[in-house]
Amino acid sequence: MDTTIQVDALVVGAGLSGISMLYRLRKLGLKAKVLEAGANLGGVWHWNRYPGARVDSEWPYYQLSIPEFYENFDFTERFPSAEELRRYMQHIDKTLDLKRDIVFNQEVIDLRWNETENQWLTTTKEGITARSKYIVLCTGPLHRRHVPAFPGLEAYKGDLHHTAFWPDDINVTGKRVALIGAGATGIQVAQALAKQAKELTVFMRRPSYCLPMGQRKLSLEDQQQTKARFETLFQTSRKSYAGFPGAMHSQGVFDVSAEERERLYEELWGKGGFAFVVSNFNNWAFDKTANRSLYDFWAKKTRQRMNNARKRDILVPVEPPFWFGTKRCPLEQDYYESMDRNNVSIVDLKDTPIKTFNEKGLLLDNNEQQDCDIVIMATGFDSFTGSLTSIGLKNRDGVDLEQVWRDGIKTYLGVSMPGFPNAFAVYTPQAPAALANGPTLIETQSDFVASAIEKLEAEGAKHIEATNEAADSWDRMIEAMNAPTLFPLTNSWWNTSNVPGKKTQNVTHLGGIKMYEDQIKDTLQGWKGFLVTLRDGHQSNDVNGVDV
Repeated sequence: MDTTIQVDALVVGAGLSGISMLYRLRKLGLKAKVLEAGANLGGVWHWNRYPGARVDSEWPYYQLSIPEFYENFDFTERFPSAEELRRYMQHIDKTLDLKRDIVFNQEVIDLRWNETENQWLTTTKEGITARSKYIVLCTGPLHRRHVPAFPGLEAYKGDLHHTAFWPDDINVTGKRVALIGAGATGIQVAQALAKQAKELTVFMRRPSYCLPMGQRKLSLEDQQQTKARFETLFQTSRKSYAGFPGAMHSQGVFDVSAEERERLYEELWGKGGFAFVVSNFNNWAFDKTANRSLYDFWAKKTRQRMNNARKRDILVPVEPPFWFGTKRCPLEQDYYESMDRNNVSIVDLKDTPIKTFNEKGLLLDNNEQQDCDIVIMATGFDSFTGSLTSIGLKNRDGVDLEQVWRDGIKTYLGVSMPGFPNAFAVYTPQAPAALANGPTLIETQSDFVASAIEKLEAEGAKHIEATNEAADSWDRMIEAMNAPTLFPLTNSWWNTSNVPGKKTQNVTHLGGIKMYEDQIKDTLQGWKGFLVTLRDGHQSNDVNGVDV
């Protein structure tokens, strides 16, 4: 294998973001390569192989809107499984032979800018060195696994696995399983393992407010009829708030009668998916009384599905432990029935924290021993920043991004960072990532990055860099968007508060996909918020950036 790569643009990561960028860079006629840490493409769907893994964005929106990709591929379910998404990734590869430009099993450990050569020098742990004018970081918001520093964890002698690094040969039949975590992944794992394990004990700090998935099989007739409208549907998704069908209701919760309110709640509930959040009344994220109304309806519908009173009060408490919709609402198929099974126990870590792990399992704070054969960590990720700060990315002064962002994330448009010339990122913090359909945002940002590079090449630019003034203004806008809402009142990975020691920060653009795309596209005219240096040394810039 050639250990030296020289390209126009280097992409880090071969998930949907990396695939989207490689496709666009090829279209521009640029020489591009992708470095991928895994053994195959797919990103999150390559790594996440736990039982029950599936996407919670619905068909047909969770796919790239590229005709060459979707014309000859049929999904079988409204919410595709991880296995089906891996099949989709292989179809994409076969269609355009993506793998000829992807180098697998390469962990990037250093990226540094060479001012003299006007190039990025990228190094992998396995010994590859790549030189490129541009880098595009497609490392994903949920890649770097987070395992809390539980006391005594190293003493445990049984099997221990994180959900994002699931072994192919694990078998829980007849086993005592401890599952730590009750977020979106924990919900999916619990649904599957409750039916397989001899005993399943779920350890959670707080419940998730799960919504009915509304899963269904897709017929070939469904596919064929809808494919005729794919182009229109994908265009519409780019003009929507979240990249999904449906829009927020034009009125507030208490602007209508109780009967009308209940009727809308029931209608949205029956649709399944995220309809109950995306298309509900327009003030649930701002008004506490309105928010409580949504919670009470959710609790009423959900509590009736459980018989065990203790479990019901933990999973669906009468009094909400946090504001509805201010952390991810996982989609479920039979989660509450699964938790109601006799072989399933729940430990509320607020009442009885884990004191320490030991050789046989866990010792709780009340000195109750929980023996187990397998421990599963559904403890999430160092979200948004972890995948970017763990690759050795240095700014033009040689300072690692981990240090640069020590006091908080700082980007411009969510795709560029001051001090990092010719560096772009896709599926990022300070964009609508947490509240949007992944592929819709990915293509929005990929189109911007490709357009920016095309324009830079046409103008004979040497390099481009976001200004500090523009990044500061963008950060103030993100904070201003979040300030009047209930989102900052709930700790979650949405505001980077799920990892101890990490600064809590509102990093979600709340304006929606259309507003976001309009803002970032506008910067291409006159390079608002960027400093562009041409080959002859002349500079062009509009320091302040987007009008906010």
